[in-house]
This record gives sequence, C-alpha cells and structure tokens, in this order.
Amino acid sequence: MRTTATAFAGTVLLAAGLAACSSGGAASPAPASTGPSPVTGVEVTEPAASGAQPQGITYDTKRVPAGAQIAASAKADGGRTTVTLTVTGLLPNTKYGSHVHTKPCGAKPADSGPHYQSKKDPVTPSVDPDYANADNEIWLDFTTDDKGWAASTATVGWEFRKGEANSVVIHAAHTSTEHGKAGTAGDRLACLTHAF
Repeated sequence: MRTTATAFAGTVLLAAGLAACSSGGAASPAPASTGPSPVTGVEVTEPAASGAQPQGITYDTKRVPAGAQIAASAKADGGRTTVTLTVTGLLPNTKYGSHVHTKPCGAKPADSGPHYQSKKDPVTPSVDPDYANADNEIWLDFTTDDKGWAASTATVGWEFRKGEANSVVIHAAHTSTEHGKAGTAGDRLACLTHAF
C-alpha cells in the first residue's frame, strides 16, 4: 500500500471519509451537512513574477481568492487508487471542476500540462470520451457549501505511473462528458503542485 499527502490533516481525512466513493472513478462530493471542516492545506497565492513558483497558485483571484486552501492525498492499494481533494475559502455554493494533471503548476495556467490518463489518448487535446472519462482520469468535481468548503474523492482501478502525475488543477465548471468536449471543464482557476 502506498499513500501520499499534501498538508493533509486528520480533520480533513475525517471530512473526506464522509464523501462516498464511487466505483466508476467519478468524484463524490461530501454531503453539505458535514459543514466546513478545517482544511490544513496549502494556501494559494498569485504566481511569482519569475523563478520558482509557489506550491499553490491562483490564476483567478475572483473565483479562487488568494489565501484559499487546497489539500490533496492519494492512496494506492491492490491496483486501485483513491484521490481526495479538500478545499476551503472558495466562493460559496459554486460548482468547480478538478483533475489530476501531468506537470507541476507554473506561472501560466497551461504549464500543468494535460490531464493524467491511465491509457494515453494519442490525440491532443484529449476530448474523446474513450480516453477523457472518469475511469481513465482522476475527476474531482465539487460544489462548495455556503462557507466555500468542499471535499471530493475519486477511486479508479489503476495506479499512477511514477513521476507522471504532478498537480491538481481546479477548473471553472464541472467536467463535460459530451462527445468532442469530454474532459473539458473551462478555464484553469488554480493549481496545487502535488507529486502522486
């Protein structure tokens, strides 16, 4: 069994544990009744003007305010992987998309590369639902509660290839499953560098 975490407190584990895991890999938001739990995560800031970038970056301070916190963890066991994302300080009662991406966060939203895929689509960008789906990628869509808190969990039937999954990106909308748009979720609003 392999477990990784980014600033993930026990209180977050408890809150995330309340989120139901789906068997197909789709994200399962925590019930609103769990209320906002403290998130001991990484505070997002605006990108650095040059040089090394912060671990947590916001590209849109209106949708993901500076100071919001993001925490991620992954647990691999027996060929299956569960990834959990917890956020606080975002806009209340708002839908966001979220996925694991291939590269670390950078100064520009596109620097985090494409979605991590277990079976790689030979066409880029990947919008074919045979590849861009919740079984082949990690989708962590969520809707915040009235305090701007949310938790999401995805479980898939595979493990990450070492060194190929390096960030979690928060997007502007829930992920599309429409053919030709599959896997898209709008603008990249924020990014957390996390090596899975």
